[in-house]
Amino acid sequence: MYIIFQVKNKSCRFEVEDSVPLYRGAVFTITVPKTNISKICRFFPEGINGSAIENFSCVIYDISLMNCTWQAGRNAPGDTQYFLYWQNSRDDDQTECELYIKDEDDRNVGCKFQNVTIKDKTTYFLVNGSHKAFLIQFYDNYTKLYTIERLPPPLNVTTNCTSNPGGCIFTWQQPLLSHVENADCFEYEINIQNKDEIPEEKKNHLVVVAENKYEYQSYNAGKKSILRIRARGKRRCFVNRKWGEWSDPVEFGGEKDYFISVILLLIALGTILVTLLHYCLCKRYCSSKRIFPPIPQPRGKFDMPAEEDIQTENVLLSQKSCTEEITVIEEMT
Repeated sequence: MYIIFQVKNKSCRFEVEDSVPLYRGAVFTITVPKTNISKICRFFPEGINGSAIENFSCVIYDISLMNCTWQAGRNAPGDTQYFLYWQNSRDDDQTECELYIKDEDDRNVGCKFQNVTIKDKTTYFLVNGSHKAFLIQFYDNYTKLYTIERLPPPLNVTTNCTSNPGGCIFTWQQPLLSHVENADCFEYEINIQNKDEIPEEKKNHLVVVAENKYEYQSYNAGKKSILRIRARGKRRCFVNRKWGEWSDPVEFGGEKDYFISVILLLIALGTILVTLLHYCLCKRYCSSKRIFPPIPQPRGKFDMPAEEDIQTENVLLSQKSCTEEITVIEEMT
């Protein structure tokens, strides 16, 4: 990468926006205009070759959180420690990471940031290495934070489908970001799948739109489908051009089975209500004895206790023998 500056002073100060990483070294050429005078300056980082960190990457998520991770240099001693510094813009101070991510050897291999503000300016990252006996090479990187932001899914995804005429209208709201409020800065990818198809045979209906609304004409009321939407930024906006996260699946269609279930549920509820109403009316206005009168049972002697029978018989016998009349007849001569 080549950058050319024209200066009038004997010193030159590079703006952060125009700078390139120096961890791999750099070559500076100073040339006096309209002469053959030039000077070449070469810069090479000091330290053990291969001791600088590798695979440095950062991602911003959930509006204001940022994670940065890296791996120790392949030639760095095992007890090398690393420290991350960053400068959000030229107007901000360079600050060190406050919450490091450590590996099993207690070595810093990442950093977590909170309350990150995304600006349209270039951010500078610097990772220094430290060792008691050796000099460790540094690593630096320049990036615009919006390019490393993982876009959240669109909000409030809704479907409105009709059978006659057949079609659906999908609506949603833009992803929630801290630095973008203009809805025109997004475009959306719509994914529609048939839920009942075999996974190996599923065909995705993909379409990209620039509005928060889409009319789906291939609607089949008898089939249940799944809708998902994700977003990315347009070129003229400070929004990541990579596709963001998918929204939660939204099911639509299959109204036939739905109405059958509703009808069966209504029938069951109606049956329960009629039964309860009949029970309440009977309890209020009817008597169980009127509806189900008792059946009279004949009473026989054999159903009475033996002692009661004996006492009754003795009483009857004694009553018959209590009165006796004697008549005397005399013959007259």
